[in-house]
Amino acid sequence: MSLLRKVLRARRRLRARETWTAARLATFQRHQVTALRAFARTASPFYTDFHNGLDDAPLSGLPVLTKATLMEHFDDIVTDRDLHLADLQNFLDGMRPGELHRGRYYVATTGGTTGRPGVFAWDTHEWAGVLASYSRSYAWGGAPVSLTRRTRTAVVSSTTPWHQSALVATTVDSRFIPTLRLDAGEPLEDLTARLDVFQPQVLVGYASILRLLADAQAANRLHITATATFSASEVLTAATRRSIVHAWGHQPFDVYAATETAGIAAECEHHTGLHLFEDLVLTEVVDENYRAVPAGEFGAKILVTVLGSRTIPLIRYEMSDSVRLSTGGTCPCGMPFTRLDAVQGREQEALRLAGVGRTDVVVQPVVFHRVMDTVPVSAWQIIQTAEGLTILVASLGRGMTPAHVADRLQGELGRLGVAPPVITVREVGSIPRTAIGKAPLIRSTQSPRH
Repeated sequence: MSLLRKVLRARRRLRARETWTAARLATFQRHQVTALRAFARTASPFYTDFHNGLDDAPLSGLPVLTKATLMEHFDDIVTDRDLHLADLQNFLDGMRPGELHRGRYYVATTGGTTGRPGVFAWDTHEWAGVLASYSRSYAWGGAPVSLTRRTRTAVVSSTTPWHQSALVATTVDSRFIPTLRLDAGEPLEDLTARLDVFQPQVLVGYASILRLLADAQAANRLHITATATFSASEVLTAATRRSIVHAWGHQPFDVYAATETAGIAAECEHHTGLHLFEDLVLTEVVDENYRAVPAGEFGAKILVTVLGSRTIPLIRYEMSDSVRLSTGGTCPCGMPFTRLDAVQGREQEALRLAGVGRTDVVVQPVVFHRVMDTVPVSAWQIIQTAEGLTILVASLGRGMTPAHVADRLQGELGRLGVAPPVITVREVGSIPRTAIGKAPLIRSTQSPRH
């Protein structure tokens, strides 16, 4: 069976689960967790020891698997005894687009924004599940995968072969889903020129690049008629949403995903929050000490259990994302999945600043968004350094000076009890991007303060 047909079959199963009751979903989750734990204990030498004596413990009673532990014990965690980290790293060094390790495994790495990059591998069956999870997001956004309808899709993220978005785009590119892969780090004029030629119906990209493309469309420097837009990997701000609506007349769909898990959550057509893919990934929202955080409050991180993971079983795997479970009622779509009403991205986006008293103040990203989303700029980035805060702004609007921007942020921080930091505002031609094309809105060059 072709990979695309496997994906479509998996997607039909996912679609059926979207009509389940909460009780049926809970039963399915219990069975899947039991099967995953039993498999990991018998097929992975690491889990045999890691979960020793815990057969009767609930999921919440199992130890946490960190990325550092995963990479340190990689060869004992994987369930294929012939799969070795050193071989995978050598393969990645010369990997060609879409190439499989030993003709069998799809391989990708995390970007390393939270420390040492993680290496992950999936066999064909698992990879079909990865693609199906992403296709669910597209289906909810009105762009379903189909063998009867060609959908031109442009993905503006990373073209690095080992990045999952590039690997997904390469895999799905076909006569049914002709896909244009663009590097978000390319000059904007090059991106708009290639998009104008390709004329995508579906546009997928980092939030920061979608904002620039939407502004280019509004300024008549881009001329595409995208009917669906999907934002991933970065915080989708209210200002970016407004820009996309203004440019193409439709609401963008926010997709929450990670290399380790594939899709975690996405918006449905009602845009009432992101529905967790609870039939694929169990997500625990916890504080810094791994205690459960109630709905309505941001956690410090999440623990994910990937129900379909077999090559590399992921059970209570730690990710440094800060999310908030919704306290709202049932979504009009009727799906049984719990919702997130906010994703703040990586924990590093929360900056720890000196307080007026002796206690440091942790400033969440939403505070910076409250200020910067009202400033007339095409793009921005806040960097914490040893000297204070540096704000990079692109295309600062008329009537607004760097001093005005600094004063606004200083006032907002002051209301939170932050001691006045040194704030430097610099106008730049474009916001610098990482090696895989992301432009983090908020980042720190400092070691964590305790």
